[in-house]
Amino acid sequence: MASATPSTSGSATPASAVTVLDAQTLQAWQRERPDLIVLDVRSAAEFESLHIAGSVNVPLPLLKDHADSVATRLGGSVVLVCQSGVRAEQARQRLGAAGIDAATVLTGGVPGYAAAGGNVVRGKERWDLERQVRLAAGSLVLAGLTGGRFASPKIRTLAGVIGAGLTFSAATNTCAMGQALSVMPWNKAAVEPTPEDVLASLPLSATGDAAAAS
Repeated sequence: MASATPSTSGSATPASAVTVLDAQTLQAWQRERPDLIVLDVRSAAEFESLHIAGSVNVPLPLLKDHADSVATRLGGSVVLVCQSGVRAEQARQRLGAAGIDAATVLTGGVPGYAAAGGNVVRGKERWDLERQVRLAAGSLVLAGLTGGRFASPKIRTLAGVIGAGLTFSAATNTCAMGQALSVMPWNKAAVEPTPEDVLASLPLSATGDAAAAS
């Protein structure tokens, strides 16, 4: 796909011409584009706590495993959202490999959309996954430095390992710690979406209809 210049004008620029958009533009697209699909790729627990009204929850691990099936249900207007934009960008790249090259990423994530006055649904409050990662990483670094001072210098290695892990995470735009935390019991919702649930919640696109007919 050719490189695109980000735009904040939803009415003047088609979705296929941009890769990111802001909260105000998304609100305009929601009013102007009846076929718009908003996919929230955060965990089900994060989605349960706060999500954009009308959005569909497709946790990133599930989307990565079933991108081809999800792609058959998507048309031209797809916006991907998460907490900050990192996971949504990973989802955009995965869907791009599955043939969806017109998806866009919401900058600022769901919190930014809510702060901009967007229509959101609120539920049980939880710490979002990215905040948990910061707490876990900071706690491990602190434990390594403290243990190195008062117990054994070797424990300081822990701080170095965490630092290297965070550097690798930034360089590759991935987060192993976040993936590990996402499966913890406190990050599970009452009902976790299945591939069947996700596909049933998405309308068949024209491409999908043609494929089914053939």
